[in-house]
Amino acid sequence: MSALFTLSICLLSGLLMSRLAKKLGLPAVTAYLIAGLLLGPFCIGSLGLRGLGFASLDQVSAYNAISQAALGFIAFAIGNEFRLQQLRQMGRAAIVIGILQAVLTTALVDAVLLGLHFWRPQLISAAAALTLGAIAAATVPAATLMVVRQYKADGPLTRLLLLVVAIDDAVGLVLFAVSFGVASALTSGTVSVVSVVVEPLVEIVLSLGLGVLMGLLLNLLERYFHSRSKRLSISVGCVALTVAVSSAEFTVGGVHCGFSLLLVCMMMSTVFCNICDFSEELMGRVDGWTTPLFVLFFVLSGAELDLAILKNPAVLLLGAAYILSRSAGKYLGAFESAALCGCSPETRNYLGITLLPQAGVALGMALTAQSLPGDGMMVRSIVLFSVLVYELVGPTLTKWALLAAGEIRPEGKTSARKKNA
Repeated sequence: MSALFTLSICLLSGLLMSRLAKKLGLPAVTAYLIAGLLLGPFCIGSLGLRGLGFASLDQVSAYNAISQAALGFIAFAIGNEFRLQQLRQMGRAAIVIGILQAVLTTALVDAVLLGLHFWRPQLISAAAALTLGAIAAATVPAATLMVVRQYKADGPLTRLLLLVVAIDDAVGLVLFAVSFGVASALTSGTVSVVSVVVEPLVEIVLSLGLGVLMGLLLNLLERYFHSRSKRLSISVGCVALTVAVSSAEFTVGGVHCGFSLLLVCMMMSTVFCNICDFSEELMGRVDGWTTPLFVLFFVLSGAELDLAILKNPAVLLLGAAYILSRSAGKYLGAFESAALCGCSPETRNYLGITLLPQAGVALGMALTAQSLPGDGMMVRSIVLFSVLVYELVGPTLTKWALLAAGEIRPEGKTSARKKNA
């Protein structure tokens, strides 16, 4: 009963906070995160009232299954953008931009943090600098998708953005594995080819393979039913099953094997949407069902933001350097790669701004980097600080960029929104 009460408070507080955010011109995502922050252990949760807020970060982690399920449905929704018609129009540009902006961001953050290392070696180690550079490449798809949905954004920039965000995750996994392998070698003195090269490639191949199988299975099961409600239930059940299977880990011949939840669910949706003739209608119904789940996801994400890290001056200094260099890398990388692909001026000028939000994938990488000898906890604290900033500011910047690019219909006196023409 306590868990149900807590979840209902989270859902209602997030929705009520969104009304205030609307008056301030802020995206609903920001309101959900602030509601979570207020319910977290550094505000209302510290009062110790059972069911009303979270007394500790461990209590928030107890609802991790909801967050994982929400990430699965978010990735499932983004996979819908990978229809063959979309890929024919901008598939090449999405791949080029997705790779180049991630690599340039990593290189720029590495350069800035390594410069700080050579200036003040006691401030940050070279291994931590390389690790943070790789984590900087990751972009969270959740906040971006929610802003696009809330404001019914549509246009070349929006369609390209959703493709780039999806590709960015695969590139980020490879960059992190390579950089973290080099960082581990710097601290231990040994280089593992398996962890640097083999394991990240295995993870991507396994994730794509599992996604294909689950997409084929979903298509097969959907054809056994004809009522809309049962087809919706099958979709929800298959996505939940995919999220559960994606958490599996095993070792084969000394190689650690696992799956990327986001890649698996995106590939599942991509396969399903391209082979099922009624997928468009079904995806629309799934989108409507998941709205409360996404609200809970962002409220819980806000409750997980650790304000205790703000007490450490070193974290604030390095965090500021990380945020500024990553932001510059994302913007310049997107601008130059979009220019290389011949994209419109609107896409070149505003794509990089929409790639700033960072959360789930980066936090997962930071959790792995925590095992780095010496500065592992420092890396995690810097990423937590950046997530705190990006999650609160990123959605607003994404809204502003899409509005400036002319892909969000300006709001009038009514709350009704139509898809931007």
